[in-house]
Amino acid sequence: MTQQSTEPRTTAEDAGDGSRQPAGRSWLDRYFHISDRGSTIARETRGGITTFMAMCYILLLNPVILGSVQDVQKNTLEHTALVTATALGAAICTLLMGFVGKVPLALAAGLNVSAALTTQVVPHMTWPQAMGMCVMYGVVICLLVVTGLREMVMNAIPLALKHAITMGIGMFVALLGLVKAGFVGVGKPGSPVTLGIDGKLAGWPVLFFCITLLLIFMLQARKIPGAILIGIVVGSALSIGATKFGGLTAKDWGGSAPTMDGSAVSMPDFGLFGHVEFGGWGSIGALSVTMIVFTLVLAGFFDAMATIIGVGTEAKLADDKGRMPGLSKALFVDGAGGAIGGLTGGSGQTVFIESASGVGEGARTGLSSVVTGLLFAACLFFTPVTQLVPGQVAAAALVVIGSMMMSVAGHVDWSDRATSIPVFLTVALMPFTYQITTGVGAGVIAYTAIKAAQGKWREIGAFMWVLTGIFLVYFSLHPIEQWLGVR
Repeated sequence: MTQQSTEPRTTAEDAGDGSRQPAGRSWLDRYFHISDRGSTIARETRGGITTFMAMCYILLLNPVILGSVQDVQKNTLEHTALVTATALGAAICTLLMGFVGKVPLALAAGLNVSAALTTQVVPHMTWPQAMGMCVMYGVVICLLVVTGLREMVMNAIPLALKHAITMGIGMFVALLGLVKAGFVGVGKPGSPVTLGIDGKLAGWPVLFFCITLLLIFMLQARKIPGAILIGIVVGSALSIGATKFGGLTAKDWGGSAPTMDGSAVSMPDFGLFGHVEFGGWGSIGALSVTMIVFTLVLAGFFDAMATIIGVGTEAKLADDKGRMPGLSKALFVDGAGGAIGGLTGGSGQTVFIESASGVGEGARTGLSSVVTGLLFAACLFFTPVTQLVPGQVAAAALVVIGSMMMSVAGHVDWSDRATSIPVFLTVALMPFTYQITTGVGAGVIAYTAIKAAQGKWREIGAFMWVLTGIFLVYFSLHPIEQWLGVR
């Protein structure tokens, strides 16, 4: 919490959050509250660069996901247009988060949203109609923010569950990094996961992941600033050298070789911008459309909520009750990301957990997001440059951040079963199910059920009861759809 200034108006300025700031600082410092949050411009810049390097893989992955599926009219989306749409959506939303939300959170095309579009939406409608679904769910979330419901929901969650969400995301992020690096793979029957491929680590990319990971840990242990960014740069340099002089190919890298074919400059293709349609869903019916929007809202709402809580706590922006200053603005930008992503044609945009990598480098303000957003904007013209950072090297940053986010475990009273059971379910189910929303839902339901069993009905709170009902519907969605005859 910042202290109230006692200086006269002529020597202090309103910070916009009720606090007063001493005059004499740069406008950048005053606007983003850099000094107030114990940061520096250099640290914010470094954090923004680190966040970008940790999540620039989305420029390669999202076009692959969306471009591999035909819509109901057998149309597919062109690759270069998808890359432009992905970069444009990320740039607009992340810049908005920086300037409006003023928090170190970066947005890009949500992989959960893109996956839902390709598996549940596009087989029954055209791509413009699918992007219309994104606009609709984004508008719904914005309405929840404007009415104050979304912030009420976040503030209604008990502090122990907020700590659990932070830890669960940490475990999820670490597993995500291990899988991206090829350190963890799909096992044989009877063993859901395994070490590498069939129980063995194979290939140079995994080795460079391990080198990068250990280097970052060693630099952190010596308290060297920029440890994550230094590790990624060194790991990328080693990977480029091994590829150029060691004979490694794209096949060895699983398609993510650190190479740059031809010129570093590429012109953007805005062919998908504004291709949005509303209506014309007669073939699937209004009920199916409603269920699709409900599914997208749930994914966008709770995934982002959990990510904001986790990253905000790690950035020390939350108070002793787990509440963040300026939360409503950040939530509104995140909700608007769904609509913006639909308009750009790159899928709904959502807060990325990779933002935690920038926080790990010391980012505490929206200036970090501005830096990340500008880098995404630059990728409209320099997309080939992003291919110099192998996904396996960037994955090391995710594992490091996962370890850092587990530090809040000390704040949980593990001797209290009413607390420890919901916390355990939240932490365990996020990585085990590979879904953030599932972990949040299990923790909420368990907390309500246990408190009710103890006869502590009033401690639960009205919004927790509502959340419990919503998640019960969420977990029962498939049988409900079957009962209603929804495809």
